Amino acid sequence: LRVSKAESATAKEPAEAMHSRSRMQRLFGFEKEDLSSWHRFVCLLNRPTDPASLGIFRCLFGMLMAVDITQERGLSHLDYKYLDGAPICRFPLFNFLEPLPMDWMYCVYLVMFLGAVGIMLGWFYRLSCLMFISTYWYIFFLDKTAWNNHSYLYGLIGFQLTLMDANRYWAIDGLRNPKKRNAHVPLWNYTILRAQIFIVYFIAGVKKLDADWVEGYSMKYLAHHWLFDPFKVILPVELVSLMVVHGGGLILDLTAGYLLFFDVTRPAAIIFVTYFHCMNSQLFSIGMFPYTMLATSPLFCYADWPRRFFGRFPEFLQFVLPLTSDEPRPSPSCVYPKSPALSQPTAPRFRHKMAAFFTVVYIAEQLFLPYSHFITKGYNNWTNGLYGYSWDMMVHSRTHQHVKITYKDGVTGQIGYLNPGVSTTQATLTPLVNTTHAPLVIFDPRVDVVKADWSPFRPNPWLMPLLVDLSPWRTKFEEVEESLDNQTEVVFIADFPGLHLENYVSEDLGNTSVQVLQGQVQVEMVDEKKNLTLTSGEKIQLPAGAYHKVYTVSETPSCYMYIYVNTTEVELQKNFTKLLELQERVRNGTETEPLPPELQPLITGLDDEVAEVNDTDPMVRLFLKRQKRMQEVKKRREASLLERFDRFATKKYYMIRRGVLMTAIAMRNLAVGLPPLEQLRSEIDYANMKAPESETCLLSLVSPSHTEKQFGLVYVSSH
Repeated sequence: LRVSKAESATAKEPAEAMHSRSRMQRLFGFEKEDLSSWHRFVCLLNRPTDPASLGIFRCLFGMLMAVDITQERGLSHLDYKYLDGAPICRFPLFNFLEPLPMDWMYCVYLVMFLGAVGIMLGWFYRLSCLMFISTYWYIFFLDKTAWNNHSYLYGLIGFQLTLMDANRYWAIDGLRNPKKRNAHVPLWNYTILRAQIFIVYFIAGVKKLDADWVEGYSMKYLAHHWLFDPFKVILPVELVSLMVVHGGGLILDLTAGYLLFFDVTRPAAIIFVTYFHCMNSQLFSIGMFPYTMLATSPLFCYADWPRRFFGRFPEFLQFVLPLTSDEPRPSPSCVYPKSPALSQPTAPRFRHKMAAFFTVVYIAEQLFLPYSHFITKGYNNWTNGLYGYSWDMMVHSRTHQHVKITYKDGVTGQIGYLNPGVSTTQATLTPLVNTTHAPLVIFDPRVDVVKADWSPFRPNPWLMPLLVDLSPWRTKFEEVEESLDNQTEVVFIADFPGLHLENYVSEDLGNTSVQVLQGQVQVEMVDEKKNLTLTSGEKIQLPAGAYHKVYTVSETPSCYMYIYVNTTEVELQKNFTKLLELQERVRNGTETEPLPPELQPLITGLDDEVAEVNDTDPMVRLFLKRQKRMQEVKKRREASLLERFDRFATKKYYMIRRGVLMTAIAMRNLAVGLPPLEQLRSEIDYANMKAPESETCLLSLVSPSHTEKQFGLVYVSSH
């Protein structure tokens, strides 16, 4: 609710009046009597307020959404995401929504983009808001796999702006209609936005009170990022992770809303949240979210801050900057008290009462929804709550070892298996199974997915619970990992009573054993047709190149670990070491023996065309390719700030370029029909043109090759 003298309709108060205000007035901007009755409360929420800060936020939000449409909303790769006829994973209860034909989907995105630009410019503002939120929520509910909290937040803010008078300052509508130009806005416009951002921070902090976050497991490896190097000067990495990453994130989320609210703490709060969001923009691929949150921080300042800020600029710039001198004019959206400037006060109308009612209901709904999982039990996941609506951001960090999907033909009875890592035809970025979100995958192998019963108001009996009782074993796991040498790997497994894990040990893995940490298991050697029962502390050797099954036969969940040595990778590393030493000896002149032809590329480098003729040794080829990738990665990491910016700008340019050109092609197709196939192909090829150092090339520089991947741990199936 916070207001100030700068957010009042009356003229500026003299110093005596300011000092005579009560403590509550100075802290919160209103008196407790303003909450004593519904009438006083309606007058408070509709109190005339300076439109400047709201207008600046509207402009920034529209600009950020226009950029977001080409990136996270997917305009640049829309033809991959919504290929005609491709299946999509839709929200339950919203599965009636269908994507339009491809050219019409580009039209939808164009409408959304024009709406975002209209919001930014304040041009036909209300229509622009409707264009944006209608298409935004349509796209949002089309694809469940693309869900994230900040996308949900964008939709909420767009909805809020639709109901607000955010085009009263620095808006083209003010030039079209002088009555709107620099007119007051009601206080509830600021109240809802401030409350929304407060809830995002505070509820995210409350969710971080989870044991995973408090004990430092959620973002365990984040402390290794170069952004935390200054902290590592005085603290070890473990403490940086626990105290800075997890502790700092928890404290900031819990306190940011409060600190931004009060005048005394606001400057420090803005510094901390700015640093926090700037770091997030580099740590995570979360699109415009950090910048959107940065744009919300000034909303907590006095509403007239833009007038004072832009008033410091030279006079020759004033014609392009927002207004700095004129006092806001009266608006029918506000309720005015009696004052020297306004002898006749205005009484609250129906619209003012509805605005106050909406404000209360909306804020209450946003406070209630994160804890409404006792109603919508069917949407609950491992955390027993609505992840998507609870601002539960990055609290839980989970990985999966492997997934096995079994299908049975309903007609023939034939049983087969699906590869969960294969991307669907919907988008190359969407896997067949989302293994990080419980409602998207069945974990009980005894349940038929096709016939599984589901209701939004009943718990899912087929959703296996998270084994949080085994969390204390984490310390033991770390001790075991630290006790192993660099060539030995370990994988920890937990399973439920009555279920089993089927695994295949690759021939590349030598000295593989399974050891029980808790519970009782029965290991079946499939080829040998032999069963062995193991209890806590016991282990057995597993044959390589064969299947085995591990059954949990205890009444409580079992926990066991695989210990193995990737002998092929060890041998590969030995060969790489020998080749590196040979290369160094040749370069420094200490190698006296001439190199055979197959090793000549160690000196001349790897030329694909020549290498094919000379039949370069495969090991040498692999060594040189890996060496080249490492050099490129090092070059990118050591690039100057200017080079990094150039790389960033080039990538964004080609991304936006493709979106614009593909949209133009689609609009042409809708207007005059499809051109000849050859012309269409050449147009799409032109739109697909990338920078010399394309994204695909960059990915290949930092990703291991197929040859190297095949030396990793091979587990092909599970229950």
